Amino acid sequence: MLSVVPDIDLLIPFIEHRGPTHSIITSLIIFVPIFAIYHKKATPYLIALIQHSLIGDYVAGGGSQLLWPITTQHFGTSLSIQSQTNITIEWVIFLTSMIIMLKTNDTAKLLQPHNSNLILSIPTFTVLLPTFLSFPLDVPAWLIVPHLVYMAIFVASITIDLHKNLKRPKEKNKTSKCKEALNDTKANNYHGKRNIAKELRKQKQE
Repeated sequence: MLSVVPDIDLLIPFIEHRGPTHSIITSLIIFVPIFAIYHKKATPYLIALIQHSLIGDYVAGGGSQLLWPITTQHFGTSLSIQSQTNITIEWVIFLTSMIIMLKTNDTAKLLQPHNSNLILSIPTFTVLLPTFLSFPLDVPAWLIVPHLVYMAIFVASITIDLHKNLKRPKEKNKTSKCKEALNDTKANNYHGKRNIAKELRKQKQE
C-alpha cells in the first residue's frame, strides 16, 4: 500500500509531481518516529515507500527529486517507457509481485474490507484509469496486461471496502434495534415477574 503513496502529489495542485513526496529524505524524516516506536519492524514499510521512487520513477518514470529539499534536481535514467528494457523490467517486477502476493495470501487480504484499501484509489484514479482513457495509449501494448490486472485488483478492493462502509450504518441500526428489543423484553420479563410475585403474595395472605 505504501508504495503508491508518493503519487498522492497528483491530487495536490500546488505540489510538483515526482517532487517532495518522492524524496527519500522526506520518507526518512517521516519514518524517524515510526522507527522509534516499532524499530526494525518498520523497515519493510520504509522499503515499500521508497522503492516507488528508486525503482519505478528512477528507471523509466523520467526521474524524481530524490534529494529534496537539499536539491530540486531530478535523478533518473533516460530510459523510455516504450523501450524493450523497460518492458522487460516491468514484466519481471509484475510477475515477481504476483507470485509474492499469491504465496503470502496478500491478494486474498486485498479482497477483504479494510479502510487502508482506499489508499489504492491513488494509483487507480491518477495513473491506471487515465492511462486507458487517453488515446493513443501512453502504455506499450506489452504492458497493457499488467496494468489491467493491477487495475482489476485495485478496483475490486476499493469496491469491496466501499460496500462494507455503506453497509455499516444499516448494520448499526439493526444492532441498536435488536438491543432495544432485548432491553424491552428484559423489562417486560422483569415487570412480569414482579406482577407474578405480587399475585403469589396476595394468594398467601388470603
